[in-house]
Amino acid sequence: MFLCFVEHKQLLSLSLIIINVLAAWKIPTKCRELDKILGGGLAFGEISLIYGEPETAKTTMAIQCSVSCAEKRLKTLFVDCDGTFSTKRLMQIASQNFEKIAERIILARPKDFREQTIIIDKLTDYLTKDFGLLVIDALTSLYRAELAENPEKRFELNRELNRQMAWLAQISRTNKIAVLITSQVRSVFDEKLAHVEPVATRVLKFWADTIMAMKLTENSRVIKASVEKKSKTEKTSFCYLKIEEKGLTDYKQA
Repeated sequence: MFLCFVEHKQLLSLSLIIINVLAAWKIPTKCRELDKILGGGLAFGEISLIYGEPETAKTTMAIQCSVSCAEKRLKTLFVDCDGTFSTKRLMQIASQNFEKIAERIILARPKDFREQTIIIDKLTDYLTKDFGLLVIDALTSLYRAELAENPEKRFELNRELNRQMAWLAQISRTNKIAVLITSQVRSVFDEKLAHVEPVATRVLKFWADTIMAMKLTENSRVIKASVEKKSKTEKTSFCYLKIEEKGLTDYKQA
């Protein structure tokens, strides 16, 4: 039997190489502390869910990840169900590289839940090999609107949303792309306290590999990002992000 002894410096170098290789298979959020928690960013072949109240920068995060994907010379299909995608915001985040970045972001805007269903069902027609990210912002908004108009169809709509999530999971694994979905929230009251959770929480949390909650703080420009579930670990970690003109940046509490 042969034993191989590795010096500490060599072991450290090897660890850094492994970390860099793993990071290459992620789409960074461009927020260093958050990327540390996520192990480099959004993973290819997985679904990441971001949920939060209004004004918690969910769309900004989605645009920022799209820019990051474009910087890897990969395209993003951005399904804007909320109608909140802003070219101006994209220009602010992409900065001087706006034109090159914009060429790699394909925008789709479904008008209702039926159109959302059609787009998701035809994803294999759109997602060629040069796509790295699929964003659906927000997956539950048109579902929620349809449910409000037809409350008697709750079971049918919930089943359809579950089918869409199952298909997205298959697409992410088969095409080796990262899928980022955002969700609105609803208030939940129990015996102890009130809290918020994603709309259709059981469906979304079942299929998501990574779940991130974006929460308001006393400072309207600062968001608390909590990673509640991550592949291979159930530990909850968090960091603070600041909303700036150029996008989301790391923020250290005083």
